[in-house]
Amino acid sequence: MSNHIADANKMVGDTPRTTDRVVFIDGNPWVNAPFARGLERELNAANERIQRLEDGDAALTYSIGLDLQKENEALKARIQRLEEAGDALKAAGYFGGFGDAVNKWIKVREDEL
Repeated sequence: MSNHIADANKMVGDTPRTTDRVVFIDGNPWVNAPFARGLERELNAANERIQRLEDGDAALTYSIGLDLQKENEALKARIQRLEEAGDALKAAGYFGGFGDAVNKWIKVREDEL
C-alpha cells in the first residue's frame, strides 16, 4: 500500500482502509462484516498494547521512586556519619592548632539546606 496520492485534488479521509472497502446498497454505505471484525480486532489489540505500556510506565515510575528513596536514605546515612566524624575531629582540631578549620566546620554544621 502506498501513501502516494496520484490525484492531488483527491481528498483522503481519516479512514482510508474503510473507504476503500465501502459498498453502497440502496444508497447506503456498507462494509462487510469480516472486514469490520478485523478492524475491531486490530483496535482491541492496539488498546491492549496501550494499556500494557501505560501499566509498564506506572511500574517503572514506582521502581524509580523506590530506587530514589533508597538512594536518599543511603545519602542521609552518609551525611550522618560525616557529621559524627567531623564532630569527633572538632575537639582534636582545637588542640592541634586547626582552629580555622574547626570554625569552618561549625559554620557548615549550622547552615541549613
